[in-house]
Amino acid sequence: MRSFRGGSFKAAKKKGEIMSKVSNFSDLIQRVAASCLLHPLAAERYDSGDGARNRDADEVYEYETDENEEEEEEEEEEEDEGQSRVGYCRAKEVEPKETIMVEVFEAVAAMKKAYVRLQEAHCPWDAEKMRAADEAVVAEMRKIAVLRERWRRINVCGGGGGRGRGGMVMSSAATVREVVAPYEAAVEELRREVKARELEVENLKEKLKISAGGGTGGGKKGRSPSRKKVSCSQSQVAPSPSPELYEAAMSKVNDALRSFTSLLLSLMRSAHWDIGAAVRSIEAASMAADNPTASVGTITTTSSPITAQHAKYALESYVSRKVFQGFDHETFYMDGSLSSLLNPEQFRRDCFTQYRDMKAMDPSELLGILPTCHFGKFSSKKYLAVVHPKMEESLFGDLEQHRQVVAGNHPRSQFYGQFLELAKAVWLLHLLAFSLGPVPSLFEASRGAEFHPQYMESVVKFPGGRMPSSMVVGLPVSPGFKLWNGAVIKARVYLVSRS
Repeated sequence: MRSFRGGSFKAAKKKGEIMSKVSNFSDLIQRVAASCLLHPLAAERYDSGDGARNRDADEVYEYETDENEEEEEEEEEEEDEGQSRVGYCRAKEVEPKETIMVEVFEAVAAMKKAYVRLQEAHCPWDAEKMRAADEAVVAEMRKIAVLRERWRRINVCGGGGGRGRGGMVMSSAATVREVVAPYEAAVEELRREVKARELEVENLKEKLKISAGGGTGGGKKGRSPSRKKVSCSQSQVAPSPSPELYEAAMSKVNDALRSFTSLLLSLMRSAHWDIGAAVRSIEAASMAADNPTASVGTITTTSSPITAQHAKYALESYVSRKVFQGFDHETFYMDGSLSSLLNPEQFRRDCFTQYRDMKAMDPSELLGILPTCHFGKFSSKKYLAVVHPKMEESLFGDLEQHRQVVAGNHPRSQFYGQFLELAKAVWLLHLLAFSLGPVPSLFEASRGAEFHPQYMESVVKFPGGRMPSSMVVGLPVSPGFKLWNGAVIKARVYLVSRS
C-alpha cells in the first residue's frame, strides 16, 4: 500500500506536471522561441536540468516540428493561392487595357475628323467652324491624355511586378507620346495660323476704319486718329462723291489695267506665243463688235507688222473691253436687281458707303474672308471672261486656277492677285458711278474714227506734242465718261496712220 501510494503519488505528480505543461503551453513556446532559438547558449541550462525538463524540451520540439510542417503546408497553400490570384488579377487587367486601347483609337479617329474640319474651315474662311473644330481637337487631345494616365496607373498598380512592370509603363508611355506628338504639333501650328488670321482681321478692321475716315487724320506717323479727327478728315477728303473723285478712280483703273496687261504679255512671250497672231485675233474680235458702218476699210493694221507697242495696247484694249462689259448695270448684270430704280437715294448712299469701306482693303484678304460676296462673284466672272481656259493652260501648264475660280474660290497666285487689283479698281469706279446723281455715261472710240482731243487721249506721245493730221483711232484702249455736270473723262485710244 505504501508502494501504491508512492506510485499513486508519483502518477498524480506526473499528471499535475502534464496539466501544468498544457496550461502554460503558450508560455513555453514563447520561452523556447526566445531562449533556445535566439540565444542558443541558453540550451545548456535546459540540458543540465532534470529528466522532466528534458522531456518538456522534447515535447516542445515535437510540437514545434508539427507546427513548422503545418506552417510549410499553409505557405504552400498561400503560394498556390497567390499564384492563382496573380493569374486572376492579370486576367482582370487585360479587360481595362483593351477598353483603353479601343478608346484611344476612337479618340485618335475623332481627332483626325476634327482636324479635317479645321482645315476645311480655312477655305472658305469660317471663323465659327474653325473655333468649333479647334475645340474638338483640343478636347480629343485631353481625352488621350486622360487615357494615357489611366494606362499608367493600371501598369503601376495592377501588377506585372518589378522590371517587367516598369518596362511596360515606360514602353506604353513612350507609345502614347509618339502617337500624340504629331497631333500636338499640328494643333500648335493651327493655333499660330489662327493667331495670324486674327491679326489679319484686325488689320482689315483698322483699314476699314481708316477708309471710313478718308485718311489718317493729318498723316502723322505713329499716332492713331481719334474719332473726332476721323470725322473731320472725312468731311474734308470725301464727304460725298464728286467728279474729281471719279476722275481719280478712273486713273487708278488705267494704272491697274497697264500693270495686268504687262504681266499677261510677258507670260505670253515666256510661253512662246505668236504675239502677232494673237493681236490680229483681238483686232478681228474688236472689229466684229464695232458698228459695221464704221470706217474700218482704210485701216491696214491687221496686215502690217505688229510692234511691241502695238501688241501692248491691243492686249490692253481686249482686257478693258471685257472688264467694262455690263458697267451700265448696277450689278454688271450678275442679277436682276432694280434697287437703283426703286430707291435711288438710298442706293446711292449705300454705294458710296461701300466705296469708302472697300477703298483701303486688300482684295486678296477680303476674298479670303468673304469669297462669295458681290465683289468675289464679279472677280470670278471677269476672270473667266478675260482668261480663256486654253490661254491659262498654255501660260501655266494646267487649269488649276480656272477650276478654283469656277468652284467659287480665289487662288493665291501672283497672276490672280494682279487681276484682283484691276477688278477692285473697276469695282470701286462702278460703286462711285452709281453713288453720283445721274450715273456717268460710258463712251468708247470706234476704230478708224477721227481723233477728237476733247473726248480722246492718245496713249502714244508724239514729239513736241504735235499730232499728225493723218492719224485715226486704231484701237480703243479704255473707255471715257461724261458726267452729269458736263465734265468729261477722256477715252484712251491708240492712234495709227490712216494710210
